[in-house]
Amino acid sequence: QVQLVESGGGLVQAGGSLRLSCAASGRTFSSSVMGWFRQAPGNKREFVAGVTGSGRSTSYVDSVKGRFTISRDNAKNMVFLQMNSLKPEDTAVYYCVADVTLSMFIKKETTDYEYWGQGTQVTVPA
Repeated sequence: QVQLVESGGGLVQAGGSLRLSCAASGRTFSSSVMGWFRQAPGNKREFVAGVTGSGRSTSYVDSVKGRFTISRDNAKNMVFLQMNSLKPEDTAVYYCVADVTLSMFIKKETTDYEYWGQGTQVTVPA
C-alpha cells in the first residue's frame, strides 16, 4: 500500500511561485515513478510532470516546460513540484501519483497510476 499526502498549494499572483510537496509511504518508493497531475474545473485530469525512481529522468507537459521542476528525495520519501512564473491557466487541483509497477518509464495517462493523493488547490487569479 502507498499513501500520498500533498501540501503547499495556495493562492499566488500571476508570475509568482509555489512549491508543492508530496509525502509518500511505502517500501517501494525509491523504485517507483512519481508524478503530478492536475485538474481544472470542467477539464480532464492531465499529466504535469513525472520523475523516475532514481531521479535522473524527468518529463513535463509542454505547457509547463521551463517553469516547473519536479524532484524527489528518496531518503525522506518526498516528491516536490517547484512552480515558477505561474499563470492563471495553472489554476487547478494538483495530485501526487505513484506508479508502483517498477516501470522505468514515465507514463502519462491517469489509468497508469494506481495511487493518488487527495489533491491540493493552486489558484492563480487572472
